[in-house]
Amino acid sequence: MNRRTKLTLTGAILAILVIGLGACQPKAVRPTAEIPAATRVVDTSGAVRYDVDGVASEVRVLVYRGGSMARLGHNHVLSASSVSGTLHLYRDIARSRVELTLPVLGLIVDAPQARAMEGADFAAEVPDDARVATRRNLQRPEVLDVERYPTIALQSTAVSGSRENPVLRMRVSIKGVAREVTALARVREEGDRLVADGEFAIRQTDFGITPFSVALGALQVQDQLRVKFSIVCRRQR
Repeated sequence: MNRRTKLTLTGAILAILVIGLGACQPKAVRPTAEIPAATRVVDTSGAVRYDVDGVASEVRVLVYRGGSMARLGHNHVLSASSVSGTLHLYRDIARSRVELTLPVLGLIVDAPQARAMEGADFAAEVPDDARVATRRNLQRPEVLDVERYPTIALQSTAVSGSRENPVLRMRVSIKGVAREVTALARVREEGDRLVADGEFAIRQTDFGITPFSVALGALQVQDQLRVKFSIVCRRQR
């Protein structure tokens, strides 16, 4: 496999796997019915409101290669910057709720700093032209369709556990399809600042996507993606 072929394959792999949606032809999936945000009535009386600091917050998606020829591909990191949202925190943690929005145009492909943070599995260098081509592919109608769906939304549907270690049931909405996942978090409060770190997993097949595979599966992308987050919130007075 020559260098050009490898770069093309690398771009294709990542392009089809942004948080479970890909460039391959997806199976038909009926979008999950949701109440429009404008019609939801949420009682936030008694809650302490925090707004997300979009500059300090980050969401990273880890994409792993697989198959007997995995050495010919790359693992990848997608970073979502410019995160926005709110947290309503109650004394009774079960009443708390969080909403996050990630702009698709804010996705960064294989930023060197993000790769370095993820350790040895992401130590290999990804060429600039592969990153540029992949980012362009992500915006196409067949992938994330940025013109029709400019954002990815996450909204809590249930909260349990403790204030320091909450368990979040989150509804993830991407390109008109919503699925629920469970996220484990670690929260620390520093005066008016609250930081929540954690992660959850998502599978492509849960969104009706067949994982990318070539050479009868010898080179493929693993179905499961890891989503890691570090959300910084500031208390509103």
